[in-house]
Amino acid sequence: MRISYSATRFFSALVVPAICASAIAYFGYYTICGTRGLLALTDASARLSVAQQELTNISDERRRLEHRIALLKPGSVDPDLVEELARQQLLGSVPGQVAVPRQKH
Repeated sequence: MRISYSATRFFSALVVPAICASAIAYFGYYTICGTRGLLALTDASARLSVAQQELTNISDERRRLEHRIALLKPGSVDPDLVEELARQQLLGSVPGQVAVPRQKH
């Protein structure tokens, strides 16, 4: 009788710490490896930096195109840009091609 009472008391004393330890282990695991854990945070940070770089590139391209459009507005047309566009349209030029004008006979 005495042995079963001490064994029961021993195991009942371990129930609360075992539940607490398992809860700590569960939440600790998901803090590190869960869908919103530390490993997911590093992955999200890497994807964010790639997206920010892409946004910077797109913003730079947009500013460049807005500047070219501003050069073609009536009243402030840039003759060099008009000539460049005309050469591209009429001669079918490729980048780096040089057009040499011929003398008229």
